[in-house]
Amino acid sequence: MDIAFADWLNLIFRWLHVIAGIAWIGSSFYFIFLDLSLRKRRELPPGVGGEAWNVHGGGFYLMQKYTVAPAEMPEELHWFKYEAYFTFLSGFALMSVIYYWGADAYLIDPEIADLTQFEAIVLSIGFLSGGWIVYDILCRLPLLIKHDWLLSVAVFALILLVAVGTTNVFSGRAAFVHVGAVVGTIMVANVFFIIIPNQKIVVADLIAGRKPEARLGQEAKQRSTHNNYLTLPVLLMMISTHFPMIFSHEQSWVVVALILVVGGIIRDYFNKKNAGRSGNALKWQWPAAATFMAGLILFVSHDPAAGSRQDVTVPDPSVVLAISQTHCATCHAARPSDPDFDEAPGGVHLETVDDLRKYSAKILQQSVLTRAMPLGNQSKMTREERDLLGVWIRAGMPDGASE
Repeated sequence: MDIAFADWLNLIFRWLHVIAGIAWIGSSFYFIFLDLSLRKRRELPPGVGGEAWNVHGGGFYLMQKYTVAPAEMPEELHWFKYEAYFTFLSGFALMSVIYYWGADAYLIDPEIADLTQFEAIVLSIGFLSGGWIVYDILCRLPLLIKHDWLLSVAVFALILLVAVGTTNVFSGRAAFVHVGAVVGTIMVANVFFIIIPNQKIVVADLIAGRKPEARLGQEAKQRSTHNNYLTLPVLLMMISTHFPMIFSHEQSWVVVALILVVGGIIRDYFNKKNAGRSGNALKWQWPAAATFMAGLILFVSHDPAAGSRQDVTVPDPSVVLAISQTHCATCHAARPSDPDFDEAPGGVHLETVDDLRKYSAKILQQSVLTRAMPLGNQSKMTREERDLLGVWIRAGMPDGASE
């Protein structure tokens, strides 16, 4: 009996990652909503900064928030932390199975940086840990503590620097996932190193009869707010592997920037709405998000080299076939020579000129426009070879060379 261990581990960790992520994002979104929906009313208990009525599942709930903490420790206290921890642990396990175990196929692109598996993994872990360290330092700088908008700009710039760095050492697919993973690590580290420890200090102070510091709650709320605004961009980055046109752009840091802006604007709309804002405060977000999204689509779709190809000689089909046999037919064949495949992926065969014509649209998309194939560029397909494929396909796949 043959068991595909890598595939099963991929499935198990991916499933767990999705489940934990849903639980974490759900609770995070709810508590941000709750915090913003609190209203100050008369005759609130001492220390309560606001309350909100909720209705769900046929019942009514009265939610109250203490500005710092209640006078006494409640008998039962529910914590929300394991959702975040399991999201990180399952995500790191999934990355290990896909990008560390399969580094040659998914993490390393020799055309970008000819790394060894060990070097690539060390760099990957370095980005994850280094991103959190730099972010935490930024959040502790006195100047940035006083100005939230300036801190937001600094975090935005940090994420773009990560995007530039990863795209210069990893494959396009791995680079984009790593940007999302770095941001996700920052979010989990906020919970593990700041939010939960601060809450534990408050609880300890209550038990000891001391008055907790308001600073602890304020710091935890700041980090929680950061997590809230980063959630939507991270979600898109983590599913980007299904959309090569996103991660394959040569200036993918611009793509990351636009995704951050679109996701942040959408999140801002819901936060302001939950806070009870109306009118002009809610009129600009969706038009702005749609405008930036249109800009993202146009930027990704623009091919700056298209004009330079008009005078390029259309290659002979034999040249195109030779490229395919070198870089594509090792997997896409009736009997693949690549040991990782027993049959052609997706049933696509690229062994003859007729095969190339039949699947020309897929070849153009995967090998020319997005450069997602060959997988991990293990055969070191050059940009010149990709351009030749594109010229031949765009010229209508003629039988012989022409101008």
